[in-house]
Amino acid sequence: MASGICYIMTNRPHGILYMGVTTDIGRRAFEHREGAIKGFTSRYGLRRLVFYEEYPLFMDAVQREKNIKHWPRKWKIELIEKINPNWDDLFHSLA
Repeated sequence: MASGICYIMTNRPHGILYMGVTTDIGRRAFEHREGAIKGFTSRYGLRRLVFYEEYPLFMDAVQREKNIKHWPRKWKIELIEKINPNWDDLFHSLA
C-alpha cells in the first residue's frame, strides 16, 4: 500500500482549518493554492499549508486525519504551533 500524508491547510494564522489526506503533498497543496478543485478550500481561500505528517501506510494517514478532525480546535492549533509556530506556508519547503 502507498504511503499517505495527513495535512492541514488554512487561510491565515488561527484562521479556518481544513484537514486532508493525500499521497502527493506537493501536488495536492498546489491544487489548493490554485483553487483548482472547487469545494471547501477554494470557497474559503485556504491556500496555506501549515502542517503535514507522512505515514508509511495510507490508512494510517486516514486514521490520523479522522482523529484530528474530532479534536477540539485548541488541540489542532497546538499541533500546528508545535512544528510551525509562525504558521509559515510549508509549501515553499517541499522538495
